[in-house]
Amino acid sequence: MPLYEHVFLARQDLSQAQVDALAANITEIVEQGGGKVSKTETWGLKSLAYKIDRNRKAHFVLLNLECPGPVVAELERQNRINEDVIRWLTVSVDKHEEGPSAQMRKNERDRKRRERDGERI
Repeated sequence: MPLYEHVFLARQDLSQAQVDALAANITEIVEQGGGKVSKTETWGLKSLAYKIDRNRKAHFVLLNLECPGPVVAELERQNRINEDVIRWLTVSVDKHEEGPSAQMRKNERDRKRRERDGERI
């Protein structure tokens, strides 16, 4: 079965519980289509490079999918309908990355750097 990485951006005024519900909804769509979600990562609320629909920030979520193509088409159709999702990108990959994504590794590295710099001051 083909492998995909699906990243979506949710509106900034949503709570974390609502963002998790959006991810659960995507997981449900994929599983109903005979696929599976192997990993879900919430990257948090991040600043955007430019405003999108009056939003300066967005909640970023990554999902690793293993599903047929028509499921991806349905998933993207649902994203177009949902007003809480402001952008999304689905990319076909040869294999899923093991462990945390590059974004999560960067967050961890930045957190450690802030802790280290705080001890120096």
